[in-house]
Amino acid sequence: MQEVLIAKLHQYIADNNLDLLITLQQDGNVSGYLKEKIAGVDLLVNELLAVGTPAYIIEERCMDALTKELRPSKFNYLISIIEEEFEQVYYKLKEGGLLTYEVINLIESCIPVFETFGFTLENENNRYLRYAIIGAVKEYIENKQ
Repeated sequence: MQEVLIAKLHQYIADNNLDLLITLQQDGNVSGYLKEKIAGVDLLVNELLAVGTPAYIIEERCMDALTKELRPSKFNYLISIIEEEFEQVYYKLKEGGLLTYEVINLIESCIPVFETFGFTLENENNRYLRYAIIGAVKEYIENKQ
């Protein structure tokens, strides 16, 4: 079960929190991070196994617990903003192979906005948050030119 959860969590991070994965890779701590996170749901796994819960439900419940603090994805949120609001910049960065790098930098520069709004699943569609992020992205882009 642990190997399955490690693989699923790794894939989830690669798909939704690439910034975290790159940081973990730079620190040489991907395996340690994944094992630590999985160890955090050992009790849940054991409880569910004890009552005969099917494996797919255990995986689903554990993944929900493992990814809770990783949602919503700032990385994916910023990519969608850039693609929708700054289409030419998006394609220029994507074609140049710099999209991931620049989005990681943007996350850092947008942290004050995310913290002000308390970026959560409940408010990720807040239009004022979106406007503030668009403004921060615009400022970032202007400063890069």
